[in-house]
Amino acid sequence: MTFRPWQRVSLAMFAVGWGANQFSPMLLAYRDELGMSAQARALLFALYAVGLIPALLIGGSASDRWGRRAVVVPFVALSPVATALLMVWSDWVPGLAVARLLAGISSGVVFGAASAWMADLSVDDAPGTGARRAALSLSAGFGLGPLVAGVVAELSAHPLVVPYLPHLVLGVVALVVLLPAAGPAPASAVRRPLVSLPAVTRGRRFLLTVAPTAPWVFGCVAISFAYLPSVVDAPTEGALAFAGILTGVALGTGVAVQPLARRLDDHRPLLAGRVGMVCATVALLVGIAAVTADSRVLLLVAAPLFGAGYGCGLVSGLREVERLAPPDERGAVVAVFYGLTYLGFFAPYLLGAVAGTGLGVRGALGAAIAVAVAGLLVVSLAGRDQRHSVAGASRG
Repeated sequence: MTFRPWQRVSLAMFAVGWGANQFSPMLLAYRDELGMSAQARALLFALYAVGLIPALLIGGSASDRWGRRAVVVPFVALSPVATALLMVWSDWVPGLAVARLLAGISSGVVFGAASAWMADLSVDDAPGTGARRAALSLSAGFGLGPLVAGVVAELSAHPLVVPYLPHLVLGVVALVVLLPAAGPAPASAVRRPLVSLPAVTRGRRFLLTVAPTAPWVFGCVAISFAYLPSVVDAPTEGALAFAGILTGVALGTGVAVQPLARRLDDHRPLLAGRVGMVCATVALLVGIAAVTADSRVLLLVAAPLFGAGYGCGLVSGLREVERLAPPDERGAVVAVFYGLTYLGFFAPYLLGAVAGTGLGVRGALGAAIAVAVAGLLVVSLAGRDQRHSVAGASRG
């Protein structure tokens, strides 16, 4: 079978995305099989972000300096290694912590650098094609990984090991397919520090049109499958499969809406992001109803709305970054964007903290709605001025 260069990168991003999110429904398996405390599970969840965010910032700049292929290939290889360690150390919390940290580092480098690589390989296609391909590849992996892991864990006699086998195989195959892919040579003039914020990310356009809504990309799905199920009083029977299905529905919808998001962005830059924020707001309202009624059905109603918020926000943000970033800074700017999106994984903890102040769960969700509406207003007002976006596109 013959692969085009961008398809090789796409498969690698899909595989790493699968490995990144397959762990989410497994938290319930560790609780049930090992009696793991909520604090330990929270630590394992957080360690992924601890590895991911600095790796995003370093990986994007490193790929600008040394080339996409040189940076991406080793960390695509690291992804199945991290999964293998989850299997080997399935009942040892320190080992699981090391595996989660490595998974975060792998994801951080690949998400930023490979997204920039995809943009490089798509320069001869229609504007925004690279961003769309990158978003679809990651989103498909994000959605299928937890869906498969949750269902397999529910059915398997060895729920701490067998659910990771599909990604182990997929990760190795993706690495083999990626190896022949050629990467563009880096610009010889790129000699910036590896950890730095490109000028674009400190500019008014980025701060007012990208930064306010970027955390809602993953904030939407984190609220959908990591927060709301924990505050809805539902039977424990089938909880693993339900967690996987809920995650798959949210992220699967995120994949499905991305062609529409692209058309919206073609019609008017940032329109997709604004539609996504509206979907997030409606989803939070449905979430309040689900908490009030203790209803799993309403959680499933909210999931595709959260997914639409995620998918629209991801496409809109990546395309705005493509418009703003010059080619020799594209990896670094994409990395900053992804770093902001992953702040959304802290949303469940922030909501829990706000709920604990006396506002309660519904009050915390109401506060989230207020923040979402404020971000929507900021982006809507700032997005009226297209001059900076056009200038950025001309540099690219």
